[in-house]
Amino acid sequence: MSQKTDKRVITLSLAQLAESVGNSFIIIVLPLYIATEVGSSGFLGMDEVMITGVVLSLAGFVSSFVQPFSGAFSDSVQRRKVFVLAGLGVLTVANAAYAFAETYPALFAVRALQGFAGALIVPAAVALVSEYSTMATRGGNIGVYNTFRLVGFAAGPIVAGAVVNAGPYSLGVVAVDGFSAAFYLAAVGSAISLLLVSVFIHDPEPKAEARRRVKFRIRDGNGGLDPVFTLGLATFFMAVGVALFATLQVSINTRLDQGATAFGLQFSALLLPFILFQTAVGRASDSYGRKRFIVLGLVLLAPTTFVQGVVTTSTEMFVARFFQGVAGTFVFAPALALAGDLARGDTASKLAVLTMAFGFGVAIGPLSSGFLVAFGFVVPFAFGAALAVVGAVLVHREVEETVGNETEGETEQRDVEIGR
Repeated sequence: MSQKTDKRVITLSLAQLAESVGNSFIIIVLPLYIATEVGSSGFLGMDEVMITGVVLSLAGFVSSFVQPFSGAFSDSVQRRKVFVLAGLGVLTVANAAYAFAETYPALFAVRALQGFAGALIVPAAVALVSEYSTMATRGGNIGVYNTFRLVGFAAGPIVAGAVVNAGPYSLGVVAVDGFSAAFYLAAVGSAISLLLVSVFIHDPEPKAEARRRVKFRIRDGNGGLDPVFTLGLATFFMAVGVALFATLQVSINTRLDQGATAFGLQFSALLLPFILFQTAVGRASDSYGRKRFIVLGLVLLAPTTFVQGVVTTSTEMFVARFFQGVAGTFVFAPALALAGDLARGDTASKLAVLTMAFGFGVAIGPLSSGFLVAFGFVVPFAFGAALAVVGAVLVHREVEETVGNETEGETEQRDVEIGR
């Protein structure tokens, strides 16, 4: 099997990498900035820890809420590039504005603006990747795009701490403290992305059926669940499961008699399979079908999530997190590709269902684990495992395979493109 990734997808992926580096700067730097620069006087009855959590979660909630609307609008006008450029422009301004946000209301406003920017970027950018693809290349291209995004997200924190600690910086007659330098570098990252998209990315030709009214569906015409809605549920269940871990740092460290470094390695272990295997899994789904990977991933997600509630050593937790990441890899890119296969001029709207679901899942996972751990350490992980099982059953029952169900001409074209 031999596939060449579309150069436009590579360019869009590089733009996403630059944006992700900058965005992960913000996530790492903000808690430090709040603790040392904004103050610890509290706000609206919340202490500093709660405020930090709300600030960090706010962008995800805003972005997830707005994405279905921005995706539908993008479909209705059949424009992608302008949404990505607008989002990157807003994001550049928001990243730089953190340097001037010295109160909690200002931080909330800037973080919400950052979430709005993400809502403009994500559905349109993923729709571009899908529309640059055929059924024979969609899984691989989405895998490449997500891999670049995660590489940027993983690399940013490594640099961010060093930038803050090395400050202040002297730029001629101007002195810039470490926090401001990190915020400005984040703005530079999004500005680089804006430049790349502006010069090298163009909208594909609109589909003939593109300008129909975009509808969000829960049920299909046969009394079952709509397949894209089902894929959104599965993505939400997967995201909740992988995000349960974050809130339980104190409980996990106490239970396993470990420190913050071990927890950090376990947290990062989830990302490794996404970076290492996502492109390969996506390309395999182009040849062998999407649905089987999604169902297999959800089935594997159940034990790899549950076991985190019963392991007794740091090494066992690292291994569990790694294989939970493998399971998630099997779900995410094939699910996006399958939703893209089903699109008929409404690519951004369909893919926004999944990206919105993932965002809400990542936000709700930590909240649910913080509540459920009061009933026992294993309970949050048992809850995540149960969701994975439900997701596997739903996808098996409600989603039809797309690869192999093309017309004869489409099948011949796919076989040529994957090198059969």
